[in-house]
Amino acid sequence: MTNQASYPIGTPGMPWGPAEVAAWLSRQTRQRSYEADVLTVVERLRSRLDVEQYGRLDYSPDSYPLFAIRTRNWRDELPCVLVTGGVHGYETSGVHGALRFAERHAAGYEDKVNLLIVPCVSPWAYERIHRWNAHAIDPNRSFRADSPAQESAALMRLVEPLRDRVLVHIDLHETTDTDESEFRPALAARDGTAFEPGEIPDGFYLVGDTENPQPAFQQAVIAAVAAVTHIAPADANGEIIGSPVVAPGVINYPLKKLGLCASITDAMYTTTTEVYPDSPRATAEQCNEAQVAAVRAAIDFALAHGERG
Repeated sequence: MTNQASYPIGTPGMPWGPAEVAAWLSRQTRQRSYEADVLTVVERLRSRLDVEQYGRLDYSPDSYPLFAIRTRNWRDELPCVLVTGGVHGYETSGVHGALRFAERHAAGYEDKVNLLIVPCVSPWAYERIHRWNAHAIDPNRSFRADSPAQESAALMRLVEPLRDRVLVHIDLHETTDTDESEFRPALAARDGTAFEPGEIPDGFYLVGDTENPQPAFQQAVIAAVAAVTHIAPADANGEIIGSPVVAPGVINYPLKKLGLCASITDAMYTTTTEVYPDSPRATAEQCNEAQVAAVRAAIDFALAHGERG
C-alpha cells in the first residue's frame, strides 16, 4: 500500500466514524489464544511468584482477566522495577520475553529489587495479532488521564501507588513489516490523513525519553542485546523510523507528550525495546532472548548506578 486510498475502509481525507470502526472490527479474527499462550504460563509461576489480577477487559462477548506478577517478600526499602509487554498485542516477543524473564530470572533479583511484571497489557489484541484494541484505539498513545483505552487505564491504576518508587521501567515492543503494510496505512485511514511510506529498520533498537534520555543506560542495554541479535543501523538520513539516531541503536521520543507506556512512572531509567522479528537475520527465539537480555541489562545497570545515573 502506498496511499490511503488503497486501505479498504473509509473515505480518503475523512476520519473514521462509528460505521468505519465497526467495519474494521468485523475484519478482526482470533488467531491465537491468550489463555493457552499466556495464562497457562502465569499459572505455572504461582508456585514461585505472586500473581494478582489487576483488572478485566470487556469487549462483548469476550472478556479477559489482566494479570501482574510480583516477586515475593516485597520490601519497602528496595527499588521497584516495572516490566511491561504486549501493550501492542501483535508484538509477540514482548509478551513472551516478559514471561520468559519472569520464569527464568525473576527469582534471582528478588533480594535486590521489587519486580512488577505485566506480560500482556492487551490480550484482545494479542489474540488478533493487532496493534489496536477493539475500539480501534492504540493503547500506547493512551497513557494519560481519562484514557480512552481500557488497557491503558487498568495498567495506570495498578502502577499509580508505586509510580514515585519505580527505578526502572522497560517496555517490551517490536517493529514488524506489518507496521508498514497494515498498521500505518490503517492509522492514516482512521485519522483521515495521507499515508506516507516509511522504512522498517533491520534490527533491534531502543526508544529513550527526550526529557530524560539516560544515554549510558541505553547503551548498556544495547551492548547486552548485541550479544544476542543485531542492532538496527541508521538509515540514509541518520534516522530510525523518522527520528534522529542519538547513539548506536537509540532514538528518543517525548514519552509523556505522546502518552506512551514508558511514561507512566517517575522512573529514572526508562526505555522501550523494539525487536525486528521479520529480519532474515533473526529468529523468534533470538527475539525472545533479546527482550530478556534487555530487561536484565536494564536492571543490572540501575543497580550498579542507582540514582546517580
